[in-house]
Amino acid sequence: MTPPLVVGHRGAPGYRPELSRSALLLAVEQGAQAIEVDVVPTRDGALAVRHEAALRATTDVSARPDLAARARRAAGGHREWYAEDLTAAELTSLHCQERLPAVRPASAQHDGRDPVLLLPEVLAIAAAAGVLLVLEVKDALRGADMGLDPAPLIARDLARAPRLPRIVLESFEKTPLLALSQLGHPLVYLMEGVGMAPDERRRGAKGRTYRAELAAADFGGFAGVSLPLSLLSQDRVEAMHRRGLQVWGWTLRTENRFLPPAFRSRSGVDAPGDWRTYWNTVLDTGPDALFVDQPDLLVGLLGARAPHHAGA
Repeated sequence: MTPPLVVGHRGAPGYRPELSRSALLLAVEQGAQAIEVDVVPTRDGALAVRHEAALRATTDVSARPDLAARARRAAGGHREWYAEDLTAAELTSLHCQERLPAVRPASAQHDGRDPVLLLPEVLAIAAAAGVLLVLEVKDALRGADMGLDPAPLIARDLARAPRLPRIVLESFEKTPLLALSQLGHPLVYLMEGVGMAPDERRRGAKGRTYRAELAAADFGGFAGVSLPLSLLSQDRVEAMHRRGLQVWGWTLRTENRFLPPAFRSRSGVDAPGDWRTYWNTVLDTGPDALFVDQPDLLVGLLGARAPHHAGA
């Protein structure tokens, strides 16, 4: 069985604030063969490297009096700042912070050290490191509704880059991926375990759930699908392989709160559980790539499995 590609999910967020320069470089240092980032548009059409448009949880924006007037009332009732309300200059003046400081206090020690990145900076990081860049197109329909469709913005930034890394494009929406197909980069369709993709919801009664799409396995134009770990099985992976599709899985994490109940320890939700056993069960399904928050641990686990599988 060929070992999967190790993808640093938002870098190495088990150790550094997600999507920071430090997190991306640490993932490479720890042996990740790919780094994954998300991009969202700014008010002036740049692409900021953030997991979502909302900024409060992962930056120091709430500590900036000069940006206080940009806050809006979010659906949950709290004050929130959004990437589309700030310029690129304003966004890159913010600094990354740990999303889950109670879960990952060691990572939170690095809060405020790294400014928010833009896509061209990440292109340069991946190219210099010689790793694959997995680029997630985030909330494309939402962006297009605001006049900030990320697909042409991505195409622009890739065309302007002096040097490109190898790239895979992914999204929970098929529409922006297919719009970028002319660029020639492999496309991977991200899927949830339940619900329906945003562009499928807009089809009304004709829209298909993720599970219906997965059952039909009609993924023309795509190199593969990326599934939540709960949907990975050896039979499903083999069936997709027979159709010429790669199967990726997301996301490996060590903490109890992210593990299935059978693999949790009794040390509290934020403590590590029996992640080794769980990760091995995931590896046994045969995926082509795995997203991971602690790349070094997956690299080590794969190294420990190698002698066993070489002799099998």
